[in-house]
Amino acid sequence: MIIECSYCNSKVDAKLMVEKKYPAGEENDPYKITILECPACSTVIVGGSDLVQDRSGEYEWTDPVRLWPDPIEQLSFSIPGPSRKSLEEANRCFRAQAFSACAVMCGRAIEAVCAAYETKSKNLAGGLKELRDKGIIDQRLFEWAEALREQRNIGAHATDKDVSRDDARDVLDFSIAICQYVFVLSEKYEDFKARQAKKAVKKTAAKAR
Repeated sequence: MIIECSYCNSKVDAKLMVEKKYPAGEENDPYKITILECPACSTVIVGGSDLVQDRSGEYEWTDPVRLWPDPIEQLSFSIPGPSRKSLEEANRCFRAQAFSACAVMCGRAIEAVCAAYETKSKNLAGGLKELRDKGIIDQRLFEWAEALREQRNIGAHATDKDVSRDDARDVLDFSIAICQYVFVLSEKYEDFKARQAKKAVKKTAAKAR
């Protein structure tokens, strides 16, 4: 099983020690937990896999994602592909200690947010202002995005400044938080309002009987 070892900092073909499969339930899809051993350093790794359908229609388990130690951030599929893929690449850059590249990919993730909401500005600064003015992000998220944009510019341009590890970590966290808020939490809130509206209709109908 191919998984990233946190100690070796590389993908390895790990030895399977134990696995436990969980069937689909009312609120969860099929899932598998595996306990693995790195063949290079003998580090024990706990991974999680999803059961997905491939192009031929067959179902297969995905390569495990490390859950322990040093779990890898698993992003919601409610985040659209362009933003999600950029965040995943930013995560890989951070783990590889390519901090400037991490900041650049975070900027790309937020550019994809602007594209998803069809902002008119051709640059990130203008796009972020449009998102704020439309109420898609609030002032606090706008400030986070501005800090992210500044670090992205440092990473993207040839200057004597470098993006530090701490700054890259913060920028990555800001980017994930913005995407979670815009796409995931907003969707959950709309679902919540829809459920409350249905409950209100049922109560009204019950009283009318």
